[in-house]
Amino acid sequence: MRPVGLEVADIFRQCGPVYRTQNAQSLSRGQRRVMSAIEQCRTAALGGHVEECDACGHQRISYNSCRNRHCPKCQSLARAQWLSDRQAELLPVEYFHVVFTVPQEIAAIAYQNKDVVYNILFQATAQTLRTIGADPKHLGAEIGFIAILHTWGQNLLHHPHLHCVVPGGGISADSHHWIACRPGFFLPVRVLSRLFRRLFLELLQQAFEAGELHFFNSLAGLKESLAFAKYIVPVAHTEWVVYAKAPFGGPKQVLEYLGRYTHRVAISNNRLLEFGEDSVTFAWKDYRHESKNKTMRLDAQEFIRRFLLHVLPSGFQRMRSYGFLANRYRQVKIELCRKLLGAPVQVVQNESEPTLDYLDRYQRLTGVSLRDCPHCSKGQMVRIESFNAGTLPRGPPGKTS
Repeated sequence: MRPVGLEVADIFRQCGPVYRTQNAQSLSRGQRRVMSAIEQCRTAALGGHVEECDACGHQRISYNSCRNRHCPKCQSLARAQWLSDRQAELLPVEYFHVVFTVPQEIAAIAYQNKDVVYNILFQATAQTLRTIGADPKHLGAEIGFIAILHTWGQNLLHHPHLHCVVPGGGISADSHHWIACRPGFFLPVRVLSRLFRRLFLELLQQAFEAGELHFFNSLAGLKESLAFAKYIVPVAHTEWVVYAKAPFGGPKQVLEYLGRYTHRVAISNNRLLEFGEDSVTFAWKDYRHESKNKTMRLDAQEFIRRFLLHVLPSGFQRMRSYGFLANRYRQVKIELCRKLLGAPVQVVQNESEPTLDYLDRYQRLTGVSLRDCPHCSKGQMVRIESFNAGTLPRGPPGKTS
């Protein structure tokens, strides 16, 4: 059985100091911040408060969270808020899931140039989908979609790819009609793949010529134009993996899917199986062999290294919207789509209520109350004391959860 409460934070707290010492020269500032945030999350280092049940007197300490987007424990509220915002945008059509990946040779360049190459991945993907979608030979419409960057595989190795969730159709060029995809079919993946490859390599070449790419260690030789060109030739003649999964059953399934993918981190705590003797065992799916469930055991230092491969550049936006879902005119375009589809316009209520705290917002968004007493299930947990970062409550609670 999986040990109760085993977390990535436990591994970082115990093995992080040695990792920092051994990798002092290669750790980025961002990676150090992520390690520190995860180690301190929901501990006295960040402060917190004491709650007491107004019925049975049960007490518990609640420590503050780090809110770092790479932390496995800090995504639930952000996910719930984002999904709530997306609900009004769902259309009564089929939705498709299209995935764009890059060859390993490109992934190696991406790891040393995350900001530049991840942006190229978004740009090439968006241009590919919009170009083929607008082509009268395929759909002939303005489409909209959400793209979500994942940089990992189930084994935690570096595997950058984009998950795109796309409504099955779009707005006609004259804005007078909704043009629907064929049932169960979005766009031809081979056509998408080849245009994506060409656009991506063009953008990568432009970045190289502009001096935006930097190369180190085994890739250091690519600083030379001839070496870079020779490196790119093979991937320009291989098939790049673009695939479309089966369409979702409806808007509810779309939201459930997005809830699993939008705020995911490299590995969740519930995949951890064992931590001891400086090794970590976790569950993973081997997608190359019929998605078989397997376990993997890594040295703790290697586990930390793989986790930190996926720390994004500061401020990098890993979820982006395009076409008629683009932020600039999303509301107007969604209203037009609903009109063309003969669907009722969603009414978005402007809440005039005062700013809600974390517990109230979580309950409003998820329907789950964090105020209910876990001991008697009758009373409500009420805050009776707050304490600052690096301090402890004035007196130890009589009972803690």
